[in-house]
Amino acid sequence: MRNDADVILVVDDLEINRMILCDMLEDDYRIVEAASGREALKVLFGDKLRPAVILLDIMMPDIDGLSAVKKIRQNSDVPIIMLSARGEEYDKMLGFELEVDDYVVKPFSSKEVMMRVAAILRRAGKNNTSDAEGHIVFQKSGFYADMTAYKVFIDGEQTDLAPKLYDLLFFLIRNKNIAVSREKILTEVWGYDYYGDDRTLDTHMKLLRRAMGPYANCITTLRGLGFRFEG
Repeated sequence: MRNDADVILVVDDLEINRMILCDMLEDDYRIVEAASGREALKVLFGDKLRPAVILLDIMMPDIDGLSAVKKIRQNSDVPIIMLSARGEEYDKMLGFELEVDDYVVKPFSSKEVMMRVAAILRRAGKNNTSDAEGHIVFQKSGFYADMTAYKVFIDGEQTDLAPKLYDLLFFLIRNKNIAVSREKILTEVWGYDYYGDDRTLDTHMKLLRRAMGPYANCITTLRGLGFRFEG
């Protein structure tokens, strides 16, 4: 089986921008390039690439970055960092509503890009075990989460979750036995500059507990602070 765990997909219609990003990242990651949103979709779904992260420009001909995100999110939860020369609040909010994981405004420094990529990869993999196939998994009694395959099983029965519920659950698992504040969850799961109502978190937490059934008590509410996943 092909291992794409160290691959970053760089999508930008300007070759010079792709070259800059490749120069930043190629010492630590394998880089796959795409010159348009359409080409990126072909690489992801035609060639079945499963990159660790996608760096995706917004302003592109053919299929722009935001349209590409909509199509990607129909089939994949791969982490996406949007790259844009537009730093207005509206553009950031639209990106996060489409469930991008981060938003970087051009011009950016190589250190900033490296740190944001590393942070996403660290959140995706820390504090968990791997199964025989190398999947990052968590198990407690009859509750089993495969965070690589995005699968959750309750007493042997697979439970389908909405994409953001997977993100919320897996963030809590990666920080198991640690008290995490509401602000931290909103920042890490919904985005660095989340502007929405924090009642969004309460709604998603209620839905997640309902989906977890008898294992809902794995999530402890810490009044006045946030939540803790009992691992």
